[in-house]
Amino acid sequence: MQLAAGMQKKQWIIQPQDANASTLARALRISQLLAQILINRGIIEPGDASVFLNPKLTQLIRPEFMPGAQAAAKKITEAIDKKQRITVYGDYDVDGITSVAILWQILTLLGADVDYYIPHRIDEGYGLNQQAIRKLSENGTNLLVTVDCGITAFDSARLVQQLGIELIITDHHQLTEKLPQADVIVHPAIDKSYENQSSAGAMVAFKLAWAIANTVTAGARLEPKLRRFMVDATSLAAMGTIADVVDLRGENRILTSYGLKALPDCELPGIRALIESANLTGKELGSFHIGFRLAPILNAAGRMGHARLAVELLTSDSTAGSAKIAEYLKQQNTLRQKCEKKILQHACKMITQKGLNHPDSKSIVLAHKDWHTGIVGIVASRLAEKFHRPTIMFSMPTRNTTNDGGDSSSRTIAQGSGRSIPGFSLLDAITACSRHLINFGGHKMAAGITIEPENIEQFAAQLEDYAKKNIKEDDIAAKLQIDAVAPLGTFTKQAVTELKRLEPFGQGNPPPTFATKGVRLAARPRAVGAKGDHLQITITDNKTVVRCIGFSFAKYEKKLLENEFFNVAFQPQINQYNGNSNVEFVLLDIAFE
Repeated sequence: MQLAAGMQKKQWIIQPQDANASTLARALRISQLLAQILINRGIIEPGDASVFLNPKLTQLIRPEFMPGAQAAAKKITEAIDKKQRITVYGDYDVDGITSVAILWQILTLLGADVDYYIPHRIDEGYGLNQQAIRKLSENGTNLLVTVDCGITAFDSARLVQQLGIELIITDHHQLTEKLPQADVIVHPAIDKSYENQSSAGAMVAFKLAWAIANTVTAGARLEPKLRRFMVDATSLAAMGTIADVVDLRGENRILTSYGLKALPDCELPGIRALIESANLTGKELGSFHIGFRLAPILNAAGRMGHARLAVELLTSDSTAGSAKIAEYLKQQNTLRQKCEKKILQHACKMITQKGLNHPDSKSIVLAHKDWHTGIVGIVASRLAEKFHRPTIMFSMPTRNTTNDGGDSSSRTIAQGSGRSIPGFSLLDAITACSRHLINFGGHKMAAGITIEPENIEQFAAQLEDYAKKNIKEDDIAAKLQIDAVAPLGTFTKQAVTELKRLEPFGQGNPPPTFATKGVRLAARPRAVGAKGDHLQITITDNKTVVRCIGFSFAKYEKKLLENEFFNVAFQPQINQYNGNSNVEFVLLDIAFE
């Protein structure tokens, strides 16, 4: 396949038609097209497919099966009874923010003496840090509960113990060979038989909250205030799960499906204010709205300032106060978007200058003193997607530190954020190249790093060497997964509507993508959009005519007019306009024979 000039060539990976699709379709009374997509997602048995298409909250794994949850719930309720001070310590991303909100609110409902701590992204960096621990100890914390962090904080965990504070670590990030010292660790991967190994931090926090609710409940049914909160907590956990890009199959799908449905009716003032700030009030919300509308507003707090403000929003009981915070965070997100665009342009220029886009290069490591620490992770994600290479971006802010003698000093520490490509574990790579790192943590697809600036060049060389040994040539080619090749007539309104049963979409369950070969133009292409960079075309296969929109596809116009036949890859949708609904294709690629 040959693409238009200026477009990155993509490999179309077309899933083979499975002979079992017709059997599955008959068993579930669904279309063969939907059955084929289920099989592509690894959903083969009718029973599993039925659960996938009809998720119910009762199918969630009970909290007593989450490793460590029962023991942690018991210790927390004992601390409440003893009126000990509990601090919930979280991460500054949406997963961490929603995790903190879940635990803080249920403990507050139970009358606990509880506060929360979120480290400052720039001043403190990711994870459980020793300066914060000492501060919390001075403020009287008796029990420290981490959420979405802590599983690799060995030195910090030892300090917690030395200061006489009890420690519960709840996390979901990849385990190392040893575990930190803690009174209890709640982590799905501690028991390899636990069914949901890909739980987000918010899922772990939700299960712990559920276990706490069960522990303080005498009967089989939660009391009304706890029951109402646990329903609201599904929405918080769904937001964290979607934002953290974990696999949206199995239990994660069940939780997000229910949480998204409950989101518009959520009783938490902060959630209502957040939805209103994104102009989504009264709309049916899906994973797209979380990932690209609500999560960025919450993330803006930690990226541009302090994430504590986002927790204040999600835990507020004031409608007016929530509205003010949500509007402020919306403004911060606008600033974030401008900053991101500037850094992305700068980074792309550096990649070209350094030759990191050369086919022989297998990784991208960039650093600059003027880059905003809170933005480099987003830009790394954009670059990994654009160049299809694992990417790490460093900024170099000055951080205040305190030594063991209590003396304060300041030094420049490079803080990095990395994103990977499918098939390459970024955490494994960083672990193999960690000799000169100060700290790091994460998982296969994303990681955070701190390093002294003078060691960045050596780290980049080590990472490139590791990548060359572990990334095949085919791995760095952009790929487009095609669920099925089908004629245009397959995509009727009924068929496209049925595909909505696959929602919510996300990691492990992407929106279905199809291809039709040998189509031609039914009308002249039309450039649209404020800058004229989008393309509207109408295609036909001589039997059916379909309108298509291609975002940033205007560069295809000349090539389309020069070729009579071409192939299209697309995602079908129902376009609602002026009371009418029609099938429309969102183009993902065009290939010419």
